[in-house]
Amino acid sequence: MQEQEQGQELPPLRVAVIIGSTREGRAGEQIGHWFLERAERRADLEPAVLDLVDFHFPARYPHRPTEQMREFSAQVAHADAFVVVTPEYNRSFPASLKQAIDCAYDEWHTKPVAFVSYGHGSGGLYAVEQLRSVFTELHTVTLRNGVSVDLLEGRLEDRDGAAALMLDQLHWWGLALREARAARPYVS
Repeated sequence: MQEQEQGQELPPLRVAVIIGSTREGRAGEQIGHWFLERAERRADLEPAVLDLVDFHFPARYPHRPTEQMREFSAQVAHADAFVVVTPEYNRSFPASLKQAIDCAYDEWHTKPVAFVSYGHGSGGLYAVEQLRSVFTELHTVTLRNGVSVDLLEGRLEDRDGAAALMLDQLHWWGLALREARAARPYVS
């Protein structure tokens, strides 16, 4: 049931699902699309994929943003909430994800960020812990609950319950922060 405010339906929450790995043979595309299917089942969400493999960021940070950097930043600005799909590489997240995150700054502010992580053994949780610090610096709210996938065990479908809970919480935080941004400017 979609929430209502003063008798009117609220517009769906715009959720950017960011696929953070650009490696050939990555599991992130499959995991990201599995998650996207779950998010698309909800009428209260409007999910869109931002697959970093589709963006070509410069190797060095330029004096002026490139067209690809401006496009990514605009899509971050348009979103109300984020789900970051990240692998764990050497107990951290990929450089491609950090590079993309750094293309925006104010556009991240006062929005919730949830994580779908994957890896061997730890399920990507080391990467998530590092990402929490990065997103705290960007004035976001990171969700406690997420989806963790150990690539050596289990099936994605076994994570449906975790995905549903995370989406419920992301929706709550997304609405609360969207209303707060509309009511008053954020002080940074």
